[in-house]
Amino acid sequence: MCVFCQIIAGDIPSYKVYEDEKTLAFLDINPVSVGHTLVVAKGHYSNLEEIPFNELTALISSVQKVGRLLKDKLGIDGYNVTENNDPVAGQEISHIHFHVIPRFSGDSLDPWPRRGYELEEAERILKKIIG
Repeated sequence: MCVFCQIIAGDIPSYKVYEDEKTLAFLDINPVSVGHTLVVAKGHYSNLEEIPFNELTALISSVQKVGRLLKDKLGIDGYNVTENNDPVAGQEISHIHFHVIPRFSGDSLDPWPRRGYELEEAERILKKIIG
């Protein structure tokens, strides 16, 4: 049983932020910023491709509720929502979850360093994606 399934079952304690029939949200124990919350599906699905659509809509609805809750209660300026899909993308627990990361003006978090495309690279990539 994965660590998130153990948290959902109540075998491991957590700081619950929100819960409904299909989802659970709790504070991340290694937060990027104060209030960093994980929103998990109660069903065990490894990643975004595995979760059924109805479960995914319930999960993203809870992400929206948690974001609103953090804005209302913590007075944050905004938040990032991320889902790391598979280990190469930074997924440490093989159980679908979203991070809701509070942001404050001037916090200097830069989660997306950018790079441009080389000449004609975008066209080559697009052709691979859409055929």
